[in-house]
Amino acid sequence: MRLLVVEDDPKIASFIRRGLTQEHYAVDHAHDGEEGAAMAEDPAYDLVVLDMMLPKLSGMQVLRVIRQKRKKLPVLVLTAKDTTENIVAALDAGADDYLRKPFQFSELTARVRALLRRGEQGVTTFNIADLILDPARRTVTRAGQKIDLSAKEFALLEYLLKNAGKAVTRTSIVEHVWDMHFDSFTNVVDVYVNYLRNKIDKPFSPTLIHTVRGVGYMLTDERDASA
Repeated sequence: MRLLVVEDDPKIASFIRRGLTQEHYAVDHAHDGEEGAAMAEDPAYDLVVLDMMLPKLSGMQVLRVIRQKRKKLPVLVLTAKDTTENIVAALDAGADDYLRKPFQFSELTARVRALLRRGEQGVTTFNIADLILDPARRTVTRAGQKIDLSAKEFALLEYLLKNAGKAVTRTSIVEHVWDMHFDSFTNVVDVYVNYLRNKIDKPFSPTLIHTVRGVGYMLTDERDASA
């Protein structure tokens, strides 16, 4: 999943971005409200972590722009102003949840996971054939056997499962699994797909990850998926 952090404090932004990246998310950073409002329009983002005190545009202004453009995009606001009035104003403007500064990172990640699950409309696991991925527990099994995946392998498999039955391009994979500065012209997507195949396909049957020539990859249990 791809997250956007809108935070003008470099230390806080670096702390949040580093921690969320370790939690398997692709994370981009906007340095001010104007940049954040523009970036949040990109449909690639699954959630925004938004500071309320920003230069150029305030967090409240950014929130209103987001709600005009993307009504269902989950937004978690960070606020140093913890009065009831400020929190109520943010929620009324369209925030989905809030977190007071300073905060524990474990609470931030728990709220992020809760909002993403809510956005998935109650979906708790993803599965195809005998392959099951549980995003909350960060576990993957196939035929009842637990499969250990790296952070990027997990994120890649989650994206393929969310698009099961559809051909996804290498570019779209890069946009959702790696950050915006990643060089999409490298062969790292193919390398990681091969890693996944070695873990979830080669020891089992049927094959689930298929190459779609000239496009990218498809996760399906239909044997004639490749073209």
